[in-house]
Amino acid sequence: MSTWKDLAARLRDAYDGTPVPPLRDGLEPHDVEAAYAIQEVNTRFWETSGRRIVGRKVGLTAKAVQEQLGVDQPDFGVLFDDMELPDGGALPAGKLLQPKAEAEIALIIGANLPDRAVSREELAAAVESVVAAIEIVDSRIADWKITFADTVADNGSSAMFVLGKDRKPLAGLDLWTCGMALEVNGAVVSLGAGVACLGHPMNAATWLANTLAERGEPLRKGDVVLTGALGPMVALRPGDSVKATIGGLGSVGFTCEG
Repeated sequence: MSTWKDLAARLRDAYDGTPVPPLRDGLEPHDVEAAYAIQEVNTRFWETSGRRIVGRKVGLTAKAVQEQLGVDQPDFGVLFDDMELPDGGALPAGKLLQPKAEAEIALIIGANLPDRAVSREELAAAVESVVAAIEIVDSRIADWKITFADTVADNGSSAMFVLGKDRKPLAGLDLWTCGMALEVNGAVVSLGAGVACLGHPMNAATWLANTLAERGEPLRKGDVVLTGALGPMVALRPGDSVKATIGGLGSVGFTCEG
């Protein structure tokens, strides 16, 4: 049986270009504690290497995806400063292994949250702004053959993220019925709405805030929170031009270098 440190190192090595098989030799498919322990090993490793945490991402917010992986909860991963791609920027060719894109609503936290559970209303009061976002996900597990534990250990299958230029106050926004259209090369490839994200993006964000508080790592001022996909993810190919438009929040996009 491989140790957590062995599995963490295996995932780190996969970033160099070769996906690895699912982590069956040391990680049971639904072992949440072990999966987050492996994620934590790599988080600490990357922090020691100079990467800076700038927020968190929530994943598995769609009920259909939860059912597919046999779980009844979302997951989270860490966002580092070098994961942000500017709006309108280019994703370097070959940087990622098997990337996909999904449109999301991002929150910018404007105040430190307490080290305890908070209500949705308390969290809303701490949100500085809301912005359209695209998460570029990737998996270090070959062919995306992931279990819940695999994706958690693999930092929530995270890779990059893009934030739009327009920042809006939360008050007055309808994040429940707001529509989303994701286009690739001018063709609409994914449609969705705020309600698809755990019933409401603020539900996902509240779950995250309270999960982190339980771990003694509450959200802090300036943190970016990617609340989860509003519609199906789409695979990316070299040369693709990607644009997401979300009602009330405007658009955000990037291109994939050929």
